[in-house]
Amino acid sequence: MSFNIDKKEIGEGNPTFIIAELSANHMNDFDIAVKTIEAMAKAGANAVKFQTFTPDTITLNCDNEYFQIKQGTVWDGQVLHELYEDAYMPWDWQPKLKKIAEDLGLIAFSSPFDKTSVDFLDDMDVPAYKIASFEITDIPLIEYVASKGKPIIISTGIANLEDIELAIKSCLDAGNDKIALLKCTSSYPAPLDEINLNTIPDIKNKFNVIVGLSDHTLGVEVSTAAVALGAKIIEKHFILDRNMGGPDSEFSMEPNEFKHMVDSIRNVEMALGTVSYELSDKMKANREFSRSLFIVEDMKNGDIITEDNVRSIRPGFGLHPKYLKEILGKKVNKDLKKGTPFELEFVKVD
Repeated sequence: MSFNIDKKEIGEGNPTFIIAELSANHMNDFDIAVKTIEAMAKAGANAVKFQTFTPDTITLNCDNEYFQIKQGTVWDGQVLHELYEDAYMPWDWQPKLKKIAEDLGLIAFSSPFDKTSVDFLDDMDVPAYKIASFEITDIPLIEYVASKGKPIIISTGIANLEDIELAIKSCLDAGNDKIALLKCTSSYPAPLDEINLNTIPDIKNKFNVIVGLSDHTLGVEVSTAAVALGAKIIEKHFILDRNMGGPDSEFSMEPNEFKHMVDSIRNVEMALGTVSYELSDKMKANREFSRSLFIVEDMKNGDIITEDNVRSIRPGFGLHPKYLKEILGKKVNKDLKKGTPFELEFVKVD
């Protein structure tokens, strides 16, 4: 299972694709957005992800009870339209920021939230699309994105099994099988006891797609563990400094934290290696410290071999311990000094 995003192959046998989510952390300042992207590249991200919407394409300018946030989130007390006014990134920034990111070696793409944003991103020639967790039930949007024929990364933060199945079917029905699913917990920040990382290998096996993690926890442990469980994509919110504030600051990583996460992931990838029972040269050399049979008391020609005079000890220069039962009770054919590695040729032949 693999596909290419731009010229980078994503999936089995490839390094984890690490996405830095800009989200609202541009603080409505183009220069801050540029500096944040520069910091993402320096911290080791492979890609930067934007969000492409306007307040009116994502919700309604209405403040009745249905549009008030009161679910125990970091945004409680706000009205949806006001939140998205605060988080909105001007669309005319996005082609410029994409060029800046690409010049820094990053892949740039975005989450669209309606058909107009899909068309806008298509004109920008983004190499992939991201479906945000709360849009996984928007099947017309998913179908339209899928029709563009580019890879689709779908977060599953609010999805049940039926939602995931329908989203995948919608992509496949549109002729698009370049699908990745991100395990996600839509809490901000997400508590550890709700992450359920063991779902990652199950998603991979159940849906036969590339699997990853959209991580809203604090720290590097969850993303690193996800890679050990088979995640091939990691997405994490990125901010220059949490003290800047903003809608997503509480669950975003600062540059040094993000770099630590990237380094940890790369170390885990190195340690995972491949399935192998071969010994390296160093491991072969260390077999000298394994157990083997040694003479542990001086013996005379004709003495009977017992567990008192021949034992399995370190180092490994003597006979393999599996022969101990076979030689017990037999006699030696020469004088042997304590500390001599035992050999089968020392056994007297009747």
